[in-house]
Amino acid sequence: MTTVAQAGASPAPAAGRRVTPTGRLILPADADRADWLRARRQGLGSSDMAAVLGISRYGNALSVYHDKTGGLPLESDDSEPALWGRLLEENVAREWARRNRSVVRRVGLVANIDRPWQMCTLDRRVLKCPLADADERCAVEIKCRDKMKANLFRTGIPDDVLGQVLHQADVCGYDHMHVAVLIGGNDYRQFVVRTADHADLIADLRAVGTRAWQQILGRRPPVLAADADPDVLLDLYDQLHPERAGAVDITRDVATQDAVADYLDAHNDYVAAEKRKKAAKARILAGLGGAEAATVLDRVHVSLDERSKQWTDTKRLAERWPEAYADCVEDRTYRQISIPRTVREEHNA
Repeated sequence: MTTVAQAGASPAPAAGRRVTPTGRLILPADADRADWLRARRQGLGSSDMAAVLGISRYGNALSVYHDKTGGLPLESDDSEPALWGRLLEENVAREWARRNRSVVRRVGLVANIDRPWQMCTLDRRVLKCPLADADERCAVEIKCRDKMKANLFRTGIPDDVLGQVLHQADVCGYDHMHVAVLIGGNDYRQFVVRTADHADLIADLRAVGTRAWQQILGRRPPVLAADADPDVLLDLYDQLHPERAGAVDITRDVATQDAVADYLDAHNDYVAAEKRKKAAKARILAGLGGAEAATVLDRVHVSLDERSKQWTDTKRLAERWPEAYADCVEDRTYRQISIPRTVREEHNA
């Protein structure tokens, strides 16, 4: 029987060759990562589509726009989750093949023949589908997720993964996609997604992707919804402008002036809320007296729970172990919004 290792050892197909029913190879799986990062800017991949749809934790339509137009540095995710995801991918693929008595092979970066902007990097192409209707063509998507995400895979796959695999199926012309998930390092699950069950969603994905790619080609930045994730936007603007200098005139920029006013309102609300919390805490302590908890109808209503946290006396560390202090303590710069007192007074007047 052909093993997974043997299947993976076959000669890699040449770039430009049709490798799926509707997809041609742009770069093989063993291509240099920098080359892959540059090539993927020529279209929208499955993770890009999740961001464009607003269901990604790591980006949105605006970040995809700036990435594809060269405004952001070439992506290089060196986080621990990304590292372990790459390291575990091969083992998860082998386990999927073993459990399903199948054969898989790495492919690389693939683009749709009729819609070249549609791209995807298949984790593994399936050469022998385990389903009864084995003549159908398919691939398997590998996911390694934190144990805290286990509930998202309880009855199926979450929306971001569904969007990714349907985009891959549309790029490649596959009838269905397999998904193999390793959760928390020891909880394996697998699913099947059939394109026939999601025809309307696939059409919507293609329409949204077409519009996003036209905006990119026309250098027209997308307008985000008002509820766009602010953490993603803050990270995006830090990447776009790592070095800042000079001043910009916002005399006629009503939107930015309104944002400054909203920032001051939020700050004032925060300060007032902190004062209310402290006042309420004082009243709670008065009600507890010398007790550490209070009950209502024999049920704990409030308690003072003892906690501990590590704290470093940097002054003592510097005095007693200056070499350790110099080795472990470093100054890090960051940007903090500062609004002149006169502006704050005018706003609060």
